[in-house]
Amino acid sequence: MDSYASLLEKIRVPQPSLQKFAVISIFSKLRTAPVHLGPDSEPGSQAISQCLQSSSPAVVDQSVRELCRLVLDSNLDLSRALLELQSALEGSDPKFVPLFVKSLGFIVRVGFERSNGSWKPESYEDHPFIKILSSRREVESELLNQILLFMAKNKGLGMLEVCEFLRPFLNFSIIRITFSDSSLFLFVRQLISSMASFCCSIPNEAMPVFRLLINCLRYFPLKSLEETQNFNQVAALVIDSFTVVLRQLVGKGLVITEAQLCGVELIDNLLSLYTSPSKQSGGTEPIVELLKHMLTAQKDLALQYMPELSSVILSLSVLLVESELEHEQLSILKFLHFLLKWKSETEYVVGEAEYFLSEELLVIFPIISLISSPSKSLKGAANDLLVLLERLLVKLSMTPKIELAKKKGYPCISRPELIAHRLLQHLWFQDQFSLSSSFFLSFASVREADVEEMHGGPRSWAYQLKELALWIVERRKSGLPVPRSHEIFVTEMPLLLGAIAAVLVIHPSIGSAAIDALASMGIMDPKLGVPLSLAVLFFNNIFTRKDGVYQNMVPKLLGLLPSLASQSGMIPLVVQIILPMLHKDARPVLYATATRLLCQTWEMNDRAFGNLQRVLHPKAFSEFMSERNICISMAVSIRDVCRKNPDRGVDLILSVSACIESTDPTIQALGFQSLAHLCEADVIDFYTAWDVIAKYVRGYHEDPVLAYSVCLLLRWGAMDADAYPEASREVLKIVWGVGCSLQADTNLQWAKAKTSAFEALTNYEIPSIMKNISNFKQTVMDLLLSETNSDVLKALEGLQIKIIGHEHSTRRRFVKEKKVPASKIEKLLDVFPQVMFSSGKRSNDGKLPGAALLCGSFASNNSRSQGTSRGLQDSHSGYEDMMVQLATSLQLSRNIFVALLSLQSWKAFVRRWMRANILSIDSKVSAIVSDKTSKAANDILKSMMRVAEESIPRSAENIALAIGALCAVLPPSAHTIKSTASKFLLGWLFQYEHEHRQWSAAMSLGLITSSLHVTDHKQKFQNINGLLEVLGHSRSFLVKGACGIGLGFSCQDLLSRVDATDDSNANEENPKMQEERLLGRIVRTLSLILCPVADFSATTLESLCEHFPASRDDIDTSVTSELLDDNSDDLEDDIWGISGLVIGLGSSIGAIFRAGTYDAVLMVKDLIISWIPHVNSSVQNLGSSSERSAILLSVGSCLALPLVVAFCQRMEIMDGNELDHLINGYCELISELLSVNKSGSFHKNLLMAATAGAGNLLACILSEGVHFIEVGRVKCLLELFRKCYSSPYPSIIHLGAMFGVVNAFGAGAGNLVDFHPLNSVHTGYDQKENSYISGPILTDPVCEEHSTSLIQEIFLVAQNSDDHQLQQYAAWAVSFLRHRLWSREISNSADGTQTESSASKYVSRGVSEDSAVMKLSLWLKSFNHSGTGSNAHISTVAAVLRCLSLAPRLPTLDWGAIVRRFMRYEAQVSGSPVPDVALKEGTLREECLQFALVHAQQFDALLTFLDELSDLSRFRTLELSLQSCLLRHLADLIKLFSGSRLEKLFDDVSNYLSSVTSDQVFNLKQKSSLRISCWKGFYQCLDEASLDSLEYIKNIERCIEVLFSLLLTPQSPTFMEANQLNSVEWSEAVKCLSKARHGWLLDFLQVSHLYPGQGDIQFVEVLKKIQAKAKLVRIGSIPLTELGKIKSYLLNSKSPGTWSVLLEVVATLQHSDGNVKRQWLVDAVEISCVSSYPSTALQFIGLLSGSCCKYMPLLILDQSYILNDLPVTLTSLLSEPNWEVIAETFTSYLLTSTERIYNWASKLSSGDDTHSSQHIDDSENDMASVLLRVMHHACISLKDYLPLEKQLRLANMVVV
Repeated sequence: MDSYASLLEKIRVPQPSLQKFAVISIFSKLRTAPVHLGPDSEPGSQAISQCLQSSSPAVVDQSVRELCRLVLDSNLDLSRALLELQSALEGSDPKFVPLFVKSLGFIVRVGFERSNGSWKPESYEDHPFIKILSSRREVESELLNQILLFMAKNKGLGMLEVCEFLRPFLNFSIIRITFSDSSLFLFVRQLISSMASFCCSIPNEAMPVFRLLINCLRYFPLKSLEETQNFNQVAALVIDSFTVVLRQLVGKGLVITEAQLCGVELIDNLLSLYTSPSKQSGGTEPIVELLKHMLTAQKDLALQYMPELSSVILSLSVLLVESELEHEQLSILKFLHFLLKWKSETEYVVGEAEYFLSEELLVIFPIISLISSPSKSLKGAANDLLVLLERLLVKLSMTPKIELAKKKGYPCISRPELIAHRLLQHLWFQDQFSLSSSFFLSFASVREADVEEMHGGPRSWAYQLKELALWIVERRKSGLPVPRSHEIFVTEMPLLLGAIAAVLVIHPSIGSAAIDALASMGIMDPKLGVPLSLAVLFFNNIFTRKDGVYQNMVPKLLGLLPSLASQSGMIPLVVQIILPMLHKDARPVLYATATRLLCQTWEMNDRAFGNLQRVLHPKAFSEFMSERNICISMAVSIRDVCRKNPDRGVDLILSVSACIESTDPTIQALGFQSLAHLCEADVIDFYTAWDVIAKYVRGYHEDPVLAYSVCLLLRWGAMDADAYPEASREVLKIVWGVGCSLQADTNLQWAKAKTSAFEALTNYEIPSIMKNISNFKQTVMDLLLSETNSDVLKALEGLQIKIIGHEHSTRRRFVKEKKVPASKIEKLLDVFPQVMFSSGKRSNDGKLPGAALLCGSFASNNSRSQGTSRGLQDSHSGYEDMMVQLATSLQLSRNIFVALLSLQSWKAFVRRWMRANILSIDSKVSAIVSDKTSKAANDILKSMMRVAEESIPRSAENIALAIGALCAVLPPSAHTIKSTASKFLLGWLFQYEHEHRQWSAAMSLGLITSSLHVTDHKQKFQNINGLLEVLGHSRSFLVKGACGIGLGFSCQDLLSRVDATDDSNANEENPKMQEERLLGRIVRTLSLILCPVADFSATTLESLCEHFPASRDDIDTSVTSELLDDNSDDLEDDIWGISGLVIGLGSSIGAIFRAGTYDAVLMVKDLIISWIPHVNSSVQNLGSSSERSAILLSVGSCLALPLVVAFCQRMEIMDGNELDHLINGYCELISELLSVNKSGSFHKNLLMAATAGAGNLLACILSEGVHFIEVGRVKCLLELFRKCYSSPYPSIIHLGAMFGVVNAFGAGAGNLVDFHPLNSVHTGYDQKENSYISGPILTDPVCEEHSTSLIQEIFLVAQNSDDHQLQQYAAWAVSFLRHRLWSREISNSADGTQTESSASKYVSRGVSEDSAVMKLSLWLKSFNHSGTGSNAHISTVAAVLRCLSLAPRLPTLDWGAIVRRFMRYEAQVSGSPVPDVALKEGTLREECLQFALVHAQQFDALLTFLDELSDLSRFRTLELSLQSCLLRHLADLIKLFSGSRLEKLFDDVSNYLSSVTSDQVFNLKQKSSLRISCWKGFYQCLDEASLDSLEYIKNIERCIEVLFSLLLTPQSPTFMEANQLNSVEWSEAVKCLSKARHGWLLDFLQVSHLYPGQGDIQFVEVLKKIQAKAKLVRIGSIPLTELGKIKSYLLNSKSPGTWSVLLEVVATLQHSDGNVKRQWLVDAVEISCVSSYPSTALQFIGLLSGSCCKYMPLLILDQSYILNDLPVTLTSLLSEPNWEVIAETFTSYLLTSTERIYNWASKLSSGDDTHSSQHIDDSENDMASVLLRVMHHACISLKDYLPLEKQLRLANMVVV
């Protein structure tokens, strides 16, 4: 400092010149001084500061100059110079302020020039001009000069750069206005004025300056009237300058397109401030006049109208809608008129504009509303405009519809006017019923029914607008509060919505809906009444033009008038419009229309009744007698009055009478309908009126409309029918006459009349009808059974149900019911044991071992009389001795068929042995029944094993079979016994040296395996693996065949039951997978072994193997090549070896079906059938190997076929033609074999198998009760059997024939599976004469005589025969039949004992023989649809089933057979020439199913039927409609099934739904339909269940979890395609979930907070749970707080997939309290500040704000639109009083989020790849620019809620 001290002293000398020289010296020294004394040193800095802070003007002046020179010479840093000058400015004397400002301005210019125009201060605080302005008020005038100087000096660097530098300063100046006194505005005005004026001097470079001014004007405050006036002044300055510049440019002849576009931008920005939701109301006239003046100047300059001015028209339309002051309205109208006229005068190439609706269309309705103004000037201006618009509208109405094209450069930031026009275009050009254009309206009404998700499909926007308006009206009427958002909608939006709807009136497809919307809005808002009435006249003028294409819309348009009458003040105006059309001289059509309009007006408001009554005067009918249309119109109006207000109808009773007296049947019919309404309301007594009008009831036989109307009236005679017996008789006869009319039902009007008649009869009491109409019930039934029209049939059905109810209520009680006497066969069978095994014939036990096993008695006579232990010992030893004796006597002869008979017989024996042992055990030994059973069985097994080891082979074979029989009759829980028996038999099975042990053990092992407990997997697999191993390695043909039988037995239990094991270890095979693999091994092994034998079927067998992949455990089948050896010594072994394998393969068909390999099922069926010889094949020549192979296969096939056919018939795999073919084939085969005199082994075994198999085949077909077989064919087959056993054939043939007979009667001998029940009950209602039979032979009276003779013959042979072998077989056969019949009756009894004599049974169950139920039941039973009788319509059968479903009880018939028969009926008649089109396909099958569900508790056959259909393997084969029906009725199945069966049912449902989702059998719609049915079924289950007590609830919940996982995912590409179906599915799911246990539901829907990027599957599941939560909250099932818990998770999730969930959450929040919604909005914007996916949170904000703001009806549901609309929706919402409380907080967070997005977007645009601190996911990168623009604009719209600092930060953001 000392270096400059002397010079600084000199500046204090009071001589200006010396002072200046001193300053010059100081700065010279600074310029040349070393660094430590230079300008940047401390001494230098202090010297400069002292110079600048001097009080001497000369010193300060010279110092400033020298400082500037230092900067110019680069001796002083620019920033340092600015700092020194700014510091001096702030502390200087006011007189020095201009000097310092000038110097600062100079330094800024130098710096700007040096940076070549790229100087940009880092923040607004660093901007030099802002620092100057902020320092003191005195700087303002000089600062203006410096700004202009800056612009002038630097324009060479580019005005864009200059403007960009000045932008922060200009923004700061404007923003600061709000936070300071009004004087600051003067500076801003001068600044803008100066800059605008400067533009006039540089017209060629003025546009960037104007754009700068335009953008900065957005920050101008408009909160008060004063601020608005200030803004108008500034805007006027800019506009005037722009006009001057434009004139200059035009004068120079330059291209001015850019200038014009800039002008449009100026107008848009100015108008947008006045259309903004946050604007100050009023004050629009000045700005409108300014803008009009600006455009007038352009027109005066001969400039063309620009298409971009369309946005100006839109803004003016919104201003016009919102303006309420006449001078403002007039100003806007003049401006619009000017624009439209200029537009029409200018010829420009339209180009793409053709694809867009003219913007001026939106002003039509607002202008129409001004026509009613009393102001002549306003009315005149409106009229002038309307003339121009009418031409445009007519042109539009005649233009064909074209698709909407995307407008290039369509504004991404919305404004209210753009939103309105966008919606109009969307509705006009795109799909009118898209969900996106209606979403907000769809849930805006806040109705609980909205959770139904619009099941009828998405509605049009106009329809939903109508619904919302009417909902608001309903709320007002009922005194309920209307939500605040809806109140704003009512007060501020109707005119704008009316403007859109009015344009849609001329839309070709939604015009009608638009008129309805206008009508409902007229009801909602009284202010729209007059405008709408004028709109009717306006559009009527357009529609009635001769060249118009909308003339058919006139009635609809005129129908809008009556709706206006809902406001009492509108009545005079509406009537005034209608009355001129009611002059007598008016055209008839016009008069008729006016009458209807007046009637509809009265319906809206009763004040119009006086006018209506005068028009409907009775004399009018005579006056207009020649004008039928007028009379009909009056008659219809009278009817409507009587229907809507019967009291008013009484006032018109003379007019009603005039109608009835009319000779025109149509008018008379309307008169009857009117009277019917009066009688219904009981304002007129029916029979009093009847006395007057009865004479006019004529001609109804010829006219169906009249008949229909008469029946409508006569139904009301039911009330007092008993009081007026004569009159009611006459009335009933008239109605009955119409119903029984012979007019063809093809005439739909007559069908309607008959329907009306039967519905009228339903109102009368049945006794009253029966008293007056003879044979009434029978006739109704005849009509029901012959009717073809669906509507008439439904009415008859209702009448028949009423008859059934009446008969039930009046039935006779406590009457002993009729018994049916036992048949002769039953009597013979009853005495058979006494005859054969009486005390005198005990020796027959050994002689007739088979019969003895089945019905012999072996207990000691005194076993019970002695001590307990002694009794047990005697009883047990007696049976053991008998076992040894019978086992020795019964010879199996190495015949597998005989062994099967023996196996079945041993079951009966061990059952009696078990029963005897249990009864003999002392009750003190064990109190538990299962313990007694185990002890008894254990004793028996020990005896059997001991005896078997010691016995000779013949006896050992039988005892091995007895061991299997013992295990088969034991309950599945007898684990230990069956395990012990299995180990014993397995030991025998592997004794290859003992063939007799192997083959009998193999069969028993299979039988045991089929009866094991569901959990005995290990034993089951061990047994089957043993059989497979022996099958592959044994050299014995008989053992191989027996193993085949054993495997056939084993297959019966494979894949058939619920797996109760724990499958927690996913790496191990579960039992089901192991069983599937075992089944594959069985089928492959049997097929491969048979391949060498069946070489002609080898291809099919190989194909069968392909369905079951090979495993490493498959046996080596090379040894099977020796199976068929030409030199074989024992052909018998060949036969039964092959036969056993064939039977085993056939027996596997059920397991194959359960495995789901349906093609393999068909292959097995076709193979078995193909191996039975055809009749034309030779059975005489058995020489070649191939012929022998055919015979070998045919023996087994004959025995296996009945089992295959029984299964296929029950699964609906075979049709009737195939069954007939098979029966005929058996007949021909047996006949052919009988005709060949051969005694060889092949021949006799084939004949034996054919007869036994034919009997079984016949029984399995007939016992099913579905297929009709000719009686002659049945008798023919029975006669062949008789011939076989009565002729001298080998005994084996006698055996087959006799068992063929008893099998035909249902004995089921030799079957591996009990596939058909034998019903011994006669119904007493069978037809005595019929050529067809469809039930068991024993119960059919047609075959009774023949059957009896056969049984008598066999009985006599058994009783006394010279041939002992024949006697043994006969006794065995009869015993089989008796045992079968008696065991069935015993098992059917409730307590397992015979309580009734087998001679008689109850059959009617309390149903009278002459009752309707009995007759309908017998009609179904005797219904023959085999092709020989007449076919009934499917709808008739369905109607009968529905009637019987409602019957309290049914007669005892074979309902299972009846239902199965009708399940097939629809397919049988589908090819008939007259198909039943009234019902959809599958309806009859559904009715059969529902019938079974209703009556299954009464009839076991129906329960069995349902059990079969519900089994997964069978369920898979059902058609979709039947599957859906079963799933819907799960609740009914729950009531019917046992606990274990229910477990399997739910397991099957779960498995099926999981599998069907992935297969290609069903399309998307069908799969969804199945799931919907399942949801409905589970809902019913939960709704009817007691949630705390029922065990199956957990099973249901497990199924629900599976079903929930199958719901369509929110982000699925199919979601929007199947949106309607998906919404229905979701709706049913939510409905079901709402019934679940609350605790389980919350646990299930618990959302784990995993990061969204971790696994898309988990993320999708989470989204579905959130969506479900939202829906459940909406219906009140769970509290809203549950939804709040996942708020942060949802709003921080990736956008794809979350959209639908956001919709659900916002829809749910509509039902919540305002505080909750506000909190969600604040939380959402706060989350967006830190979210990795900010677009999701912002979409939610857009949805919530859009749904709550007044613009809600205009918003389109589109993800980009929702974001673009944020500036409008947020500004509108936060300007409402209820929401202003969060405005500042929200806007503050929004700015924080915007700054975060700004920094992120800036980094992306600069290409900076370094890790961002914003933590925004890369998937959001594409959204960066969009989000930034939208959020920035939204913040600007909400700037008034920000403090100064934040507003400046906002303004400082540079957003392109």
